[in-house]
Amino acid sequence: MKICAITMVYRDYWALSQWYAHYSRHLGSDNLFIVAHGHDPKISELCPRASVITVPRDDLSGFDRMRGQLLNSIQDELGGAYDRVIRTDTDELICLDPAHYGSFVELFSKQQSVDALFALGLNIAEVDGEAELGRGDAVMSKRQHAVFTGHYSKAWAVKRGVHLARHGVEVAVDRLSGAKLDIPRGVYLAHLKYANLDALGNVNIDRVKTASGPEKGLPGKAWSDAHKDSRKFYEMIAGLPDRDWDSALEVAFDEIRDNPIRDKEQNVLRAKSVNFPFRITLPDWFRYS
Repeated sequence: MKICAITMVYRDYWALSQWYAHYSRHLGSDNLFIVAHGHDPKISELCPRASVITVPRDDLSGFDRMRGQLLNSIQDELGGAYDRVIRTDTDELICLDPAHYGSFVELFSKQQSVDALFALGLNIAEVDGEAELGRGDAVMSKRQHAVFTGHYSKAWAVKRGVHLARHGVEVAVDRLSGAKLDIPRGVYLAHLKYANLDALGNVNIDRVKTASGPEKGLPGKAWSDAHKDSRKFYEMIAGLPDRDWDSALEVAFDEIRDNPIRDKEQNVLRAKSVNFPFRITLPDWFRYS
């Protein structure tokens, strides 16, 4: 089975390094494709064996729509050469519980009939007292705290011809009402935005600048008020009670799986954007994922 991974990036160098190392280890560097949103030679320096596709950044109108359409198009082309295409943002790592799957090949082999897979989302957090991340450190080796998140329980892997949109998957109108959120147990999307305070500060500067441009259809408050959004998250997670992994997992998994959103205007199936009132300590296997 042939599997590749694709992402799109603009200057998020720390997250890109984590993405490249993670998927290189699982898929091989030659099977990684990076869409550079604007010419940036540093991307090839950080990811020397990945294929880099550069697209212009001169007009950011309809930012999310344009990027989504572009990635769906490239994804379709890759689907002609690969059995499955993994597509995540640069700050998202798909982590497999070894008790369920030994590899992505094993996972996809057990999900042959499924066109698009979802994963249970986790916001990984840097909390007081945790060690700083050194150059080259794998993020999951030094970050232990997280919160489950519906917003990042995203669709992330597809067969050819299946398109992603709004964190979910496009579904034909006549199939939407009965469509199921295919979210296998033991598959997690680790969202790294809040896992490195130093890197987040730099990323937020770029996001505010992007959202403050003159074009129409730019990202909303999560980007224009990026610094406020970050403070709000850290205040939230600091005040949450701890809950053991097993019981928290059951609550989050059942809520996400059983209550999907069927967006009839966009013909999109996606997870409910729900937050959970507890934080968890990650099992040790995440360190080696």
